[in-house]
Parts: sequence; C-alpha cells; structure tokens
Amino acid sequence: MLFQVQMTVKLPPDMPTEKADEIKAREKAYSQEVQRSGRWPHLWRVAGSYANVSIFDVKDNAELHEIISNLPLFPFMEIRVTPLCRHPSAI
Repeated sequence: MLFQVQMTVKLPPDMPTEKADEIKAREKAYSQEVQRSGRWPHLWRVAGSYANVSIFDVKDNAELHEIISNLPLFPFMEIRVTPLCRHPSAI
C-alpha cells in the first residue's frame, strides 16, 4: 500500500541544542535504515520549512504507524497521512 505522509517538525524552542542534535542524529540513522529497506522510497524536503513529504510503500496501516511512531522526532511532529491508489490514466 502506498501512502503520502507530510511531516512537520516543531521542536520546543527551549530544547537544548545538544539534545536536539542527538535526536536528529538518531532520526537520520533510523530514516535511512527504513529507506534502505524499500519501505520509504521517496523523501522530499519542503522548501522553506522544517518539513518533508514522503511516500511509504508498506503492507498496511499498522506497518506505516509502526514506522512513523518509531521516528525519534515523532513526539515533535504534526503528521498528515494520505492513502494513495493508482490513477486510471497512469501509464
């Protein structure tokens, strides 16, 4: 199943830089692991904001939820999930 996921990160302004850097490093390692597995085939930054638009290719909603909720930045994200299906005019 394909899903478009938009994630906007909102770190607390008073979070110490060292803690933010540590969370971001764990986020990068985990997200790259999921990408290498093929379940996160597309990841784009939204220009001008701390946000991304991603495409996930997973077996079901539960797998998507597991991946997203394991992101180290998950507690600091606003997330919108849109299920996708093939367009009849796609070639």
